[in-house]
Amino acid sequence: MKRIVVTVAVVAVTVAVAAGITLTVLNHGSRTHPPSAAPSSTVDTGPPAIATSEGPFQAGPVGPPKHGSYLGAWVRPGSLTESGRVTAMTAWEQSLGRKMAIVNTYRRFDEDFDTVSDRQFAARGSTLMLSWAGGDTRLITMGRYDDLIRQRARELKAFGHPVLLRYRWEMDRPNLRAQMWSGADYIAAWKYVRNIFTQEGATNASWVWCPTAEGFQGGYAADFYPGDDQVDWTCVDVYAGTKYGTIGQLMRPFLEFGAKHPSKPVMVGEFGIARSWGTEQRASWLRDASATFKANPQIRAVLYFESDPTDNKGPTNQFMVSDDPGVLDAFRSSLAQDTYYRPMTSSRP
Repeated sequence: MKRIVVTVAVVAVTVAVAAGITLTVLNHGSRTHPPSAAPSSTVDTGPPAIATSEGPFQAGPVGPPKHGSYLGAWVRPGSLTESGRVTAMTAWEQSLGRKMAIVNTYRRFDEDFDTVSDRQFAARGSTLMLSWAGGDTRLITMGRYDDLIRQRARELKAFGHPVLLRYRWEMDRPNLRAQMWSGADYIAAWKYVRNIFTQEGATNASWVWCPTAEGFQGGYAADFYPGDDQVDWTCVDVYAGTKYGTIGQLMRPFLEFGAKHPSKPVMVGEFGIARSWGTEQRASWLRDASATFKANPQIRAVLYFESDPTDNKGPTNQFMVSDDPGVLDAFRSSLAQDTYYRPMTSSRP
C-alpha cells in the first residue's frame, strides 16, 4: 500500500507491487475503508520547484533528454502474454496519439530478460525499463544466486539496446523487510549484482534506484541509497489512492533528496490517481502533475501506471485512465500532446 499526504498530514498506508513470471498482476494494497475527501479549501501556491538541476547529468547508457522529460508507462495487458504486452501498449498509444519513449515491464528475479516483446519494443524505438524484483539480499551476497544473476547479465548483454534497469524497486516497503533485511544489506546486494553485470560485459544498463514516496516521507528511504557512483537515475513511485494529496505534496521529500544529488536525473517510475476521486478531480490532479514535473526540471522521465490490479478490487486501487474519457483527455492534453514530453532519442554510449 502507499502512504499519502493530505495537505500537511502524513498518513501511513501500504502499497505492494509484485511482478510474476508471467506478468503477475501488480498489487497496490488492499484498502478496506472509503477514501478521505480532498481538502475543500487550500491556498494554491503553485507546484513546488525543488529539484531544479539542469545538469550536466551522469546517467549511464540511457541519458536524459537535453530539455523536458521522457514520457512512458506500464500498461497492464488484458492477456498476460508476450503478444498481450505489445497489444496493450499499442492500444494505449493509439488512444494518446503518440508513442511512449519508455516502456516499463516487470520481471521476477528468476524471469528471463531479452524476450520477444522486449525486442519488439526496442525495434520500434522505445527504451525498455526492466523493473527487476531481486531476491533476498543476504543470500545474494553469499553467492547463492550467482548463476541466475550471471544468466540475466548475459541476456541483457545479448539484448544489446540501452535499457533502464530498475533493480528491486520499492525496496523500502514494509512488506519487503524480510527480504531486504536493512538498508546496508540492500546496498551490499546492489553493488554485488552490479559488479557481476560489469564482469559479464552487460554495461548497456542505466541503473535506476526507486523507493516509494512514503519512504521519503517517513525518512527511511535514503538508508537504501547505494551512492552516486552506483546509481544512474534517482526515482520515486507516487500515488494518490485512499488519501488525497497533490503529487507535489506527496513527493516533496523525494524532490528534496534529488536536489542533493544534482548530477543524477530524476525519474517518476510510477504515478497514478485513483478512480475513487472522480473524473473532474483526477483530471485536475494530472494537470497539476504536469505542472509539477515542469517546475522541477531535474525530472527527466515520468511513467504512468495504467492499471487496475484485479487482486485488489475497489476504486481506491484502480489507476487506469483510458476508460474514463474526461481523465484520458486531461492526460492527453497535459502530458501526451505537450511538446515538453520528448520522444526518445538515441541513447547509445
